[in-house]
Amino acid sequence: MSVVVQKFGGSSVANAERIMRAARRAIRAKQAGNQVVVVVSARGDTTDDLIELAQEISENPPAREMDMLLATGEQISIALMAMAIQELGEQALSFTGVQVGIRTDSTHTKARIKEISTARMREALDAGNIIIVAGFQGVDEKQNITTLGRGGSDTTAVALAAALKLSGIEKVACEIYTDVDGVYTTDPRIVPEARKMDKISYDEMLELASMGAGVMHSRSIEFAKKYDVPLMVRSSFSDAEGTWIMPEAAWMTGFPVCGAALAKDEVRVFLENVPDRPGVSHQVFAAIAAKNIAVDMIAQSVGRDGKACIGFTVMRNDLNLTIATLQPITTELGGSIAPVEDVCKVSVVGSGMRTRTGVAEKMFAALTTEGVNMKMITTGDIKISVLVDKADGVRALKAVHHSFALEKARPGAGEETVGSLEYQTKTIIRQDAAGDLAQAISRLAGMEDIVISGVKLDTNYGRVTSFDLPDQPGNCSRVFQTVATGHILVDMIVQNLTGPGRAELSFTAPKTDLTRALKRTQDVVREIDPNARVAGESDIAILYVTGVGMRTHTGVARTMFGALASRGINIAMINSSEVCVSVVVDADRGEEALECLREAFKLT
Repeated sequence: MSVVVQKFGGSSVANAERIMRAARRAIRAKQAGNQVVVVVSARGDTTDDLIELAQEISENPPAREMDMLLATGEQISIALMAMAIQELGEQALSFTGVQVGIRTDSTHTKARIKEISTARMREALDAGNIIIVAGFQGVDEKQNITTLGRGGSDTTAVALAAALKLSGIEKVACEIYTDVDGVYTTDPRIVPEARKMDKISYDEMLELASMGAGVMHSRSIEFAKKYDVPLMVRSSFSDAEGTWIMPEAAWMTGFPVCGAALAKDEVRVFLENVPDRPGVSHQVFAAIAAKNIAVDMIAQSVGRDGKACIGFTVMRNDLNLTIATLQPITTELGGSIAPVEDVCKVSVVGSGMRTRTGVAEKMFAALTTEGVNMKMITTGDIKISVLVDKADGVRALKAVHHSFALEKARPGAGEETVGSLEYQTKTIIRQDAAGDLAQAISRLAGMEDIVISGVKLDTNYGRVTSFDLPDQPGNCSRVFQTVATGHILVDMIVQNLTGPGRAELSFTAPKTDLTRALKRTQDVVREIDPNARVAGESDIAILYVTGVGMRTHTGVARTMFGALASRGINIAMINSSEVCVSVVVDADRGEEALECLREAFKLT
């Protein structure tokens, strides 16, 4: 028999009418021949109300007691949902996270799931019950109630589906019911012409979720990808088909970009004039990871005169702790922390950008046309992100969305996907991906542990760097427009501000195209500012560490940079995304770097 896990968010159970509607939907799924598990959030504003109650007592309530308090919100919802289903004539049983066997670590208010016992669930399902489980909560090894943090109910639903699949049930699907009818090409509240997508890959959704798309939290997508759980986001207020989140299909590479996102709650931290030597990146990011602070964009400039600059973004609510953590370290290193700027992040995502030239150029040209200046650029396997002034964020998102014609129908968003062209993907980080992932999952000690599925080395790329480029709208666009017209595929892109009004721009390109890329860049930079300097380098190696949840698990960068530092291997460039962290090192240290990273992540 197949199992369907249905998750209903707070707005979907906000009142009696909506609870009854959700109950009828669960009953219909059972009548269609499925066993049904329902996961519910706290009703409406219940969680906010509970937080206010705590703050009336204490300005800084203990995390353990907050978990005890917040878990009561979901307990109300599960009891009411069970009553509704029984009122409609079906059997139902409600379970808290503790009762159903969701075991977590002891990180109160943002615990991670270690294991789920399915025995009680399967017994109740086999007895003919629809079971209702409290989302957002679990229990640690000392029997303390824990909560899972942001996106906790989505995470609970997908984790339960994964656990049931691992227990031997062949057909398991998960439906996330919310107040929107699917995943859109961008936030339709900002861009009304945004188009609903019919299908999107796990990796694309992971990147969009981590970049500001608020439909789902990235943790739940991580579970879906790890355990190959079919996942649909759909409206709780209609029967319309939603958006399937699924493994990558060949047709998805037939267009460069599938969606765009705007993240408004990030801030940029910029470390100036830190030593350009092995171990500095590790020292910085190890300190941040020790405080459980998740870093998003990372851009390290090419060192010059023994100094380098490191820029990265964190969530706004982590800023004070980040500065307090890094201030003594930066002072000891002889560097400084630049004033934090009010910025936001605009990103585009798409599997097709692996093999298509001109994607960055098109994005940057759209921003240039709007007069939007880019303060920082990072790229990943399937994403490009730029930091802009917060005041320019909405305008930038609209410009980028329009530039890639995301409002128009295409395969996977209004058109059938049959017969789409297949494109050869960049094999260096895709080779044997499914096998690597399966092996990595088999080694996990806990369900939500970080999955590092592979470390790859590529020595087929060179680097072009522009120093002292004027920090003005349009300059990056001119560089990449010139490179794109030469049909040169650009891989990593890093831009950092290196001083007042000046930026450093680096990108990697195939060695076979390096001379042409260098010449084209020199020509255009000479037109922009004769005092700017352009250099090319062929003796580099790129290391890719791939996995699932690279950004949300804070220890990845710490482990990676620490392993390289222990061998005295200097990092010349850094790029990060949800599915890959990549670094550039000297070519003659490439094989050694590959070996030490495989050892560090226990892949040998």
